[in-house]
Amino acid sequence: MDTETLIELVQAVSESELTRFRYEEKDVKIQLEKKKGKLQLVKTSELPAEKDSGTAEKKEEKSQSQVKAGRLVESPLVGTFYAAPAEGEKPFVSVGDTVKKGQPLAIIEAMKLMNEIESEYDGTLEEILVENGDMVEYGQPLFRIR
Repeated sequence: MDTETLIELVQAVSESELTRFRYEEKDVKIQLEKKKGKLQLVKTSELPAEKDSGTAEKKEEKSQSQVKAGRLVESPLVGTFYAAPAEGEKPFVSVGDTVKKGQPLAIIEAMKLMNEIESEYDGTLEEILVENGDMVEYGQPLFRIR
């Protein structure tokens, strides 16, 4: 799904009386939910497309430079990282917490949509690699889980 189509979809749902909308097509799953008059992207997932050699090289360099053991949860998109569901609330997780696969770890805001980042692994949260409010890039490590 291209960005223009996604924006049109968000606008259509925003202007409608719908409070929740779910869309699935091949390798794309999107769930939109309105809360307090604002539209929020609750969860998205997209299967990875074939990677170009530049991306593969960067991932190889990153994995070679990692000294600490553990599995990384990486950012699936570019946006602003938020550790808590809302300002002034308790963070989703803290270092030392036991996490389960599918458990919310953070939110990344992109294009005014809130994208929930879920754990890809069961384990103990060893490290949070970014700060609340940081801009993150696609593929940037966010959490290390052991």
